[in-house]
Order: sequence, then C-alpha cells, then structure tokens
Amino acid sequence: MPITSIDTDHDALTTTIVADFAAPPQQVWDAYADPRIIERFWGPEEWPATFTRHDMFPGGQSRYTMTGPDGDTSSGYWEFLAVDAPRSFEVLDGFCGPDGEPNRDMPSMRMTYRFDETASGTRMTSVTYFHTLEELEQLVAMGMEEGTASAMSQIDAVLADLSAFAADRATQLQELFDTQVRISRVVAGTPEQVWRAHHDADLLARWMLGPDGWTMTEATPPGEPGSAFRYAWAPEDPSAGAPFAIAGEVLESDAPHRLAHTERMEDMPGETRNEMTLTPVPGGTLLVYVITYPSAEVRGAVLATGMVDGMEASYRRLDGVAAGA
Repeated sequence: MPITSIDTDHDALTTTIVADFAAPPQQVWDAYADPRIIERFWGPEEWPATFTRHDMFPGGQSRYTMTGPDGDTSSGYWEFLAVDAPRSFEVLDGFCGPDGEPNRDMPSMRMTYRFDETASGTRMTSVTYFHTLEELEQLVAMGMEEGTASAMSQIDAVLADLSAFAADRATQLQELFDTQVRISRVVAGTPEQVWRAHHDADLLARWMLGPDGWTMTEATPPGEPGSAFRYAWAPEDPSAGAPFAIAGEVLESDAPHRLAHTERMEDMPGETRNEMTLTPVPGGTLLVYVITYPSAEVRGAVLATGMVDGMEASYRRLDGVAAGA
C-alpha cells in the first residue's frame, strides 16, 4: 500500500493524500499521463475506469467511466488547469451526467498533484480543495477516502509492470465501449513534429500510405475547425483492389496536442468521430486515437478489414518522417 497518510482538514476544506512509490518521478508521471495505464488504477478495485478522453495539457480535458460489478456506471471529468511535466499538474474534478458531459449541479473540486524525488523513489502529494464544508462532507460520505485508498492500492503492481511503459510496442487496439475503440502507439519525434507530419501535405504523402503496395494520390490535410480534409489511395497493382478516399471536417484543433474530426469513406454510408491526442513520453510521443462509430456493427466491419495492420505500416514510416519534420 503506497499511501502514507490521508488528512481531511474541515477548517481549510482540503483533503491531502501522501503516497510513496518505489519508482522514479518520470515513471509515476507517465502512469498518470497514459490513458492505457491510468485506467488500470483510477477508481476502486471493484469499479475499474475506462478513459475515453485524456488530454494532459493546460486546457485539455479527460472523460472516464467507472463500471461496477453489477454493471452500474459512474462517470467523471477532469479539466486540466496546469501541467508541469513531470513534476505537477492541477485539475478541476467533477461528475458527468448520463450524456457523458460535466454535470455542473454536482460537486466539483480542484485537485493538485506533485511528484517529488526521494531516496527510494517518488513521493506524490495530492491536495483536494473543496468549495464548501457541505461539499467536503458530502463527498467524504460518498466514500471518497475509501475509494482513493482502494485505487492507490493498485499502483504498485502497475508501476512494476515495465512492459506497460515500453516505447517499442506495435500499434495497439483496445475496445472501449460497444461503438468505441482506442488505437495507440509511441512514435518517434516530439508532439510538435508528429503534429506537423499530420498537417503537412508533403509529409503526409511520405508516411500515410497504408499497406505496402499502395500509393497516396491526394493529401489535403486538416486545418482550422470547420475546414475539410481529404486523403485518397490507389494500389500500384490494379488487381490488388479499387482506389478509395476518406474525407471529413475538423471539429477541434489545439496544436500540438489534440485534433478532433469527423471521417467518412467516400461512397459508403455513415461517419465516425476521431479524436487524436499527442502526449510527450520517454522515447517519443504517445499518439492516441479514440474512434466512435455509428454502431457496433459498423465498428466490427471496419476492424475486420485489417485497419490496424495498415495503421501500423503507416506508423512505422511515420517514425522516420516525424523525427526529421
């Protein structure tokens, strides 16, 4: 159990949690920055969390849903107020409603996390600031302290699993909910370089080629919110398949961290919502795509096409292109 102390101060309206880890600050930071890792310990053991958004930069947001043993769910959000990697971050923490958006009628609180190096590893100090005594007492009565202790009890095992932090894994697919998947990979280069490689037509044409034997015939990159983009491909051997194109509209753009857009395959019904987040990690940039499909059936059909293998082939090329961008 890494928790050293939990202190609730009813006069100052704060709860302070101190925990010690036998791992360096960068590794503890990475556990909080990577949605694939934080969801392994965020939430009590009986209520594991699934993060559908995790943008760890000032102004970024997170969305997560905890699922209980009987299938009940509870969703929350973070709004990142400050990020100083790998030393500290500050968020506004609150509850989401059934629509997955912040419920401003429920209590919210400001939380700070600080990671200090110690002789044996890292000391994490987390302080939660409440608006009123009523809010503090309400959340304590809801089991906040017990839930935090249960969640923290899982971190040691996560930090000990060094494979979770490896930067050399191939493109990873995770099914989040019935209509959502997360695709992630660590690619070479800084977030600025990886962002540039997604927004420069000449660079796109060098790496976004899909499987071997295909050529990108058009690369109109995304721009500001409201702009359109279009990519088209054709096989070098006409017998290998028919040319195709995808297009969409930019919904959000916050360089060099987050891009959200619609996407559709031309001449096919339906469209997806794609959300890309770029996070600096040791070894490069963690690229995360969360894709929301119109139905579970569409999701299954798309994944059956070998989409992930094609993305891995492209990301292997991106490793060389982004690092020199």
